[in-house]
Amino acid sequence: MANKNQFNDIYSKHYSKVFRLCKGYFCGNSALASDASQEIFIKVWENLATFRNESSISTWIYRIAVNTCLLYLRKSSSKKEIRTAILPNVVSETYPNEQEEQLKQMYQCIQKLEETNKMIILMTLDNIEYAEISAVIGITEETLRVRIHRIKKSLTQCVQNENI
Repeated sequence: MANKNQFNDIYSKHYSKVFRLCKGYFCGNSALASDASQEIFIKVWENLATFRNESSISTWIYRIAVNTCLLYLRKSSSKKEIRTAILPNVVSETYPNEQEEQLKQMYQCIQKLEETNKMIILMTLDNIEYAEISAVIGITEETLRVRIHRIKKSLTQCVQNENI
């Protein structure tokens, strides 16, 4: 089993980023993002002892997060009960109404992206370093930069069309 203090440090450092990544996958649905985030950290807790430092801990957590979010999307019809006793409380994120509407619109456009591009832009929006994103995705930083440019262009067009 993992060290509780080590886990608490990891949880504190990574929860908000994982939550925002999940929120992006679930079109801004905070409740679903919260459930998935808790499940992700349960997996981190259960598997922390097996982490082999072959990548950074954050890269490992993002891989778990992405896989968990994709699983949720595939089986969205079935509800899972999440054990939350081991997870510390985290303040939820709230935004003013106008900003919330803009975020919803952006999330709707992000949902239209192919899965890998969705993952790339959500991590980019969360200020994850390109080196880490390319490690999670498995592409070079050069290729990543080109993809990000194309994704941003596509999202800009989507948001502008939504505003018409």
